[in-house]
Amino acid sequence: MKKILFAVVAFLSLGISVACADNNKIINKSELPAPAQKLLNDYFPDAKLSYAKLDRDFLERSYEVLLADGTRLEFFSNGEWQEVDCKFSAVPAGIVPEAIIKYVADNYPGEKVLKIEIDRGNYEVKLSNRLELTFNKNFNIVDIDD
Repeated sequence: MKKILFAVVAFLSLGISVACADNNKIINKSELPAPAQKLLNDYFPDAKLSYAKLDRDFLERSYEVLLADGTRLEFFSNGEWQEVDCKFSAVPAGIVPEAIIKYVADNYPGEKVLKIEIDRGNYEVKLSNRLELTFNKNFNIVDIDD
């Protein structure tokens, strides 16, 4: 009985891993949702695309784009941005909400936003001085991490 149970569990595990093996797929820029394509065209018009990838989890889809300059973007399934990480240059101002731009300008003059991410309704921002700021959905600062 133990051998049969073990065989069934092993078979099911193998089947699940095979079914999940196709989680990532390299795609063309034209296969990205329209809002993602618009953001790339508006804010990174001359950037060369290293790759675009469709990530499929159990019930969710997301997209990841890597540009030749190292900028990495992640998009929700609807094409809205989830994360923009420019690493060495400022995230384009049109992507960062105005309230966050104002807070950074008032409290950290001369610093640039290098990365912005939406995580469970909060905005997480990394500045050029390596400070990480977290804002709630109303753009109130809730955490500062160095």
